[in-house]
Amino acid sequence: MSTSSRPEADSLVGAIDQGTSSTRFLVFNAKTAELISQHQVEINQSFPKEGWVEEDPKEILQSVCECMERTSEKLIQLNINISNVKAIGVTNQRETTVVWDKETGEPLYNAIVWLDLRTQSTVEKLIKKTPGKNKNHLKDKTGLPISTYFSALKLRWLMDNIESVAEAVQTNRAVFGTVDSWLIWCLTGGKNGGVHCTDVTNASRTMLFNIHTMQWDPELCKYFDVPIEILPEVRSSSEIYGYMNSGSLVGVPISGCLGDQSAALVGQMCFKDGQAKNTYGTGCFMLKNTGVKPVMSDHGLLTTVAYKLGRDQPVYYALEGSVAIAGAVVRWLKENLGIIKSSSDIEKLAATAGTSYGCYFVPAFSGLYAPYWEPSARGIICGLTQFTNSSHLAFAALEAVCFQTREVLDAMNQDSGVPLSQLQVDGGMTANKLLMQLQADILCIPVVRPSMSETTALGAAMAAGAAEGVCVWTINPDGMTSVTSEKYQPKINPDESEFRYTRWKKAVQKAMNWETMEPVPTENGRHIMLTVGCGQLDQLINWFADETHT
Repeated sequence: MSTSSRPEADSLVGAIDQGTSSTRFLVFNAKTAELISQHQVEINQSFPKEGWVEEDPKEILQSVCECMERTSEKLIQLNINISNVKAIGVTNQRETTVVWDKETGEPLYNAIVWLDLRTQSTVEKLIKKTPGKNKNHLKDKTGLPISTYFSALKLRWLMDNIESVAEAVQTNRAVFGTVDSWLIWCLTGGKNGGVHCTDVTNASRTMLFNIHTMQWDPELCKYFDVPIEILPEVRSSSEIYGYMNSGSLVGVPISGCLGDQSAALVGQMCFKDGQAKNTYGTGCFMLKNTGVKPVMSDHGLLTTVAYKLGRDQPVYYALEGSVAIAGAVVRWLKENLGIIKSSSDIEKLAATAGTSYGCYFVPAFSGLYAPYWEPSARGIICGLTQFTNSSHLAFAALEAVCFQTREVLDAMNQDSGVPLSQLQVDGGMTANKLLMQLQADILCIPVVRPSMSETTALGAAMAAGAAEGVCVWTINPDGMTSVTSEKYQPKINPDESEFRYTRWKKAVQKAMNWETMEPVPTENGRHIMLTVGCGQLDQLINWFADETHT
């Protein structure tokens, strides 16, 4: 990238983007929002039991440090002085839960990832105890349904099942945090004075935070039996939390913090009531800015904190539609079925078919999130015939992402009463042109993709650069450099789109109530969760094997 036209004195802002499948560090020009340099490292996930998803907090931290150092080296190679980096923002996978020992600095267990289902039985028990068996029992305070998705139940599981966690809680050594808290604590000194904090957007995803008072709620903490002392201090999304304690960027303030979906909302410049964006990552998340008053959904959406860009600035809220499995279905096709060698191959494979040929894929690997909130749902592929092959399945997987987005968009339009006229999109999957065209076709509205799709990291950089005491970035939606974008127009007949969507909804109903946490006894005394006809299973295994080798 040429630097001849760029004065060396331009202020730069870095952004740590710690996602579910990878970590990145990106550096932006604070005046032009131009991406100058970046580095990315993949993160390993472990699946100790069915439905369990974990990551190593130390690996997450190491990946952040590696990305920061490699990016600093790249800046030096571009003849850019790294002292021009004036601030660092953090954006992160939300809800993922870490508990560590504040005296040793060591994690007490792996991070339990947001997708994890181990608390399903607890969720079912809690809902049964509520008046009217209502999963929205805590929604008035939290904006959230009782679900495996959020942090409180993961934290409760750790306290109940991991002896070292229980012991550390009893001896006042344990501290809890989502990934942002863990990183900020470590990067600002760790056991030697590290800052234990989070921001309002991440706090609002725990089920322990009151989105009206903007504080940890004593009644919610009592409900989940979580000691309030182990929780991080809640701060705004844009202020100096602390300073880098080591590495090439030592002394640089960490001054921005936003959960990844809120960061994308900021990066997409959705500052006005009614503006919305959809991010395609491991999951798929649509957020719509609802202004300074929280709006409660009647159609299965979450009410969440969008951002608070400064200590004295107002809190903005959003309606959110969360889809658990988007990019994760591509990873599943690659790693579990082996029908593609890299994630980018899916576009070419799906394009060879150009249709799913009546095959529908509901990837409810972690139950169904918005608008159903049904943890007992499981993945299902239906409409298979002898003609179905791997390219049809790949196409159906991409369609699944689009259909799930349509369900969320329909709910959002019903809640707001004002239909979106186009959808702003971002995230790694938006590089897939076939997916973007499919999305426009299934929504029957244009899909707009910015040419610089790193809006999540951009949002964190904007919050950091605009913080009081840094002030190198001016957040003014009307004064920002206009972002070039690509627009996908619907190309199919709306009737065809509606027909396919109706078939999808039929498939979703077949995926419902598949799994409960109450095992079924068998004649020999064993307990099973699912039975499948052996002949059917053999046929399916043979079909996948044939597809993998063709």
